[in-house]
Amino acid sequence: MTSTPHLHVTGHLAPVADEIDAIDLPVEGALPPELVGRYLRNGPNPLPGEPSAHWFTGHGMVHGVRLRHGRAEWYRNRWVRTRALAGESLVRADGTIDHGVGHANTHVIEHAGRIMALVESSFPHVLTPELDTVGTCDFDGRLTTAMTAHPKTDPATGELHFFGYGMRPPYLTYHRLSADGELVESAEIDVPGATMMHDFAITDRHAVFLDLPMTFQLERLGRGMPYGWDDRYGARIGVMPLDRPGTVRWFEVEPNYVFHVGNAHTDAAGRVVLDAARYAAADAVAMWDGLGTDPAGLAADAAATGSARLHRWVLDPASGTVAESPLDDRAVEFPTVDDERVGREARYRYAVSDSRGRAGIVKFDAAHGTRTEHDLGTDTVAGEAVFVPSGAPDRAEDDGWLLSITTRRDGSASQLLVLDATDVAGPPVAAVQLPRGVPSGFHGSWIADADLEPR
Repeated sequence: MTSTPHLHVTGHLAPVADEIDAIDLPVEGALPPELVGRYLRNGPNPLPGEPSAHWFTGHGMVHGVRLRHGRAEWYRNRWVRTRALAGESLVRADGTIDHGVGHANTHVIEHAGRIMALVESSFPHVLTPELDTVGTCDFDGRLTTAMTAHPKTDPATGELHFFGYGMRPPYLTYHRLSADGELVESAEIDVPGATMMHDFAITDRHAVFLDLPMTFQLERLGRGMPYGWDDRYGARIGVMPLDRPGTVRWFEVEPNYVFHVGNAHTDAAGRVVLDAARYAAADAVAMWDGLGTDPAGLAADAAATGSARLHRWVLDPASGTVAESPLDDRAVEFPTVDDERVGREARYRYAVSDSRGRAGIVKFDAAHGTRTEHDLGTDTVAGEAVFVPSGAPDRAEDDGWLLSITTRRDGSASQLLVLDATDVAGPPVAAVQLPRGVPSGFHGSWIADADLEPR
């Protein structure tokens, strides 16, 4: 009797079996000449013959497209050469965690000229611009925890704020890198237990932590992901002044789960305004445990295409009060924002959606409470949409492009789609035809050539 494959290894999620290179890729439309750099995107891709038990646990593979002078010069994909890929375990024989072992499968970013592949269970892995793996980085031995896959760069200071969480104390630690890539600050934060804290936010004055009821559960080890919903844990959002690291004011909120934050800012009254893709408690349980069917596949489906809705919390450190409100009823995931507006008030959010089998890339206008959508139809799914600014002086916030790898639902073909962010619903500016179907993955970055120049 043959078993039915998990959803997370079929169709547009199916892993590829090899690494390839292709040059001079076909382009429909016209690539903006301002796009000079690399679009890199990370995601889980198990080795052939070694299927993962859960979508989140496959080995990291980075897919890259090089754009220059209006041409798509190359595509290549590479597994991140981690010790996990070589068969080593994150857990040592004595039960301690080796943060030098990890799948590096969630995000890929640039900071201080260094390209890093990230996963929240380990140290970052440094890559070359050609996607070769250099090795792990612990910032000269100063990093002693894992590093989140969702660090935040302050656009004014260039500093990189991040955190690490763990299954054993310290459960949560805040860290800060200088603009030059030196780890200059670490502070433990007191939380009651081990939770799966996937993302967080910053403002110009605060860090914002999500202490939510997806907790570490020992009995789940060996069954994919060792975390599950826990009604007893409660749900809190913490606000930490950046000038007082480790000092957190906690706000009780309605039980929910958040994979991905949209943005946050501190308003004129000193309140912290946080927007994120929120799963209500019932949706989180159904997504994570799959009601006894295929939890790995359902998690892949929900996390990629959304039973989450954009939601807003307004947290007032002065009064200790919190107000919650939905921002939109569209099911979305992977919210993004202009990097130059991270931690500041921003008018626009971008996200992906796949409602009733029809996918799209969505733009939200917070000023008017409206949304527009680039409709991809029923046969194609969208990856995270990364905003790239035009670079024009005094540009409008949405003056730029959205880059997204889209993939046919059957996994047969992919494009790098370039949309005009001022006219998301309009026709693509360009579409780069990729030489293979690229599995739907997690997160990526546009890394301009200038970002990699010596400092």
